[in-house]
Parts: sequence; C-alpha cells; structure tokens
Amino acid sequence: MNNIRKLTLSALFLAIGQVLPFITGQIPQIGAMLLPMHFPVFLCAFFCGPQYAALIGFICPLLRGILFGMPVLFPNGTAMAFELMTYGFVTGAVYARFREKSLAAVLISLIAGMLAGRIVWGIAQIILLGIRGNGFTVQMFLAGAFVNAVPGIIAQLILIPLIVRLLSRRAG
Repeated sequence: MNNIRKLTLSALFLAIGQVLPFITGQIPQIGAMLLPMHFPVFLCAFFCGPQYAALIGFICPLLRGILFGMPVLFPNGTAMAFELMTYGFVTGAVYARFREKSLAAVLISLIAGMLAGRIVWGIAQIILLGIRGNGFTVQMFLAGAFVNAVPGIIAQLILIPLIVRLLSRRAG
C-alpha cells in the first residue's frame, strides 16, 4: 500500500511540475525566477523519498520540454533534468537520515539538496555547452545558480517547510 501511495503522490508532483510554470509565468518579471518545477520535486523528496523524487526530478523538465517546448531540451532542459534529479535524491536521502522530522531536518535537507543540485547543474552545463563548443564561465554559473534564482530560493526556504509541516499534520 505504501508503494501505491508513493507512486500516486509522485504522479501528482509530476503533474504539478507541468502546470505550475504556467501559473508563475503570468508574472513576467519574476515568473521563471520563482523556479516552479523545483517545488514539486522537493515536496516529492519529503513525502515519497529519494528514489521517487530523483525519477520525478529527471522526468519533469524533459516531459515539459517535449509537451510545451519549455524548457528547451538542449542544453537547458537536459541540465535541469540532472539538477532536479539531484535535488530530489539528495534532499530525500538527507531527510531520511533524520529520526525526528523537525523543521531543522527539513531545512538542512532542503539546503543540502539545493547546493548539490546547483553544483550538478553547473557540471551539466559545462559538459553540454562544451559539446556545442561554447564556454560556461564562473559568472554564468553564479548568475544562473544563485543571483537570478534568489526569489525562488527565498520562496522555497519559506514555503516548502510550511507545506511539509501542514501536509505532515494532515497525513499524520
């Protein structure tokens, strides 16, 4: 029964990852900076575990790219697939190590996943842009991974722990 629950929740998170960018896209100035596909992957990590979240993280941007043309599959969608896969796996794996599922456990897991995912995104961009013969500079990494992502990072650090807490209370 637990596997069916996790599979069902994972499908829900995948669907949210497809729809949420349409909603945030209505805010042209910061819509993409809110990182809408990241939210369901992080939530999947907390409620379904690292394996499910890694799979949903990998599929989400690729499926959205195929269905809706955004993100463009190469190099952005492909790099995002590895980034979101890492978010899901690392966040879920770190969270699973905590006995007490406290706010601190959620935040530590979230931050660990965010850092690991951004590093993997940078590595993927270096490789993918290298294939094209383009360079990927430290400035491009810092801008893409941190500077341009500040609104989304702040939103994630505030909203994800709240959502996890609210949904955990409902489930438990």
